[in-house]
Amino acid sequence: MDTTVPPSQAAVAGATTEDKTVAILSYVTILGFIVAIVMYQNHKTQLGAFHLRQTLGLVVTGLLGGIVAVVPILGWIVWFFVAIGLLVLWFLGLVSAIRGDMRPVPLLGDHYQRWFAGAFA
Repeated sequence: MDTTVPPSQAAVAGATTEDKTVAILSYVTILGFIVAIVMYQNHKTQLGAFHLRQTLGLVVTGLLGGIVAVVPILGWIVWFFVAIGLLVLWFLGLVSAIRGDMRPVPLLGDHYQRWFAGAFA
């Protein structure tokens, strides 16, 4: 019986503090995201790139969801649920970064990795 964990769900072997710092900072405000990008440019790692793509996806999803909020009443209701969902996904992504895991956020994480595959390569 094979008990290996798929690479997307495994903790990155030998992840250094700087690798985790980039991953964690990417989830902490837009300023943290920018600082994480600068740190990543100086020390490119698989963990950092993974979480930068996850965060980029969450930001883009939030911006697109914000467009829906322009529609009175129905758009506001939809935006409320989108915002709650994004908050949950953000928290799950942050926990994954703290653990040093490369676990995509539920529902959209795998799509983010495909859509933004060229970013942070």
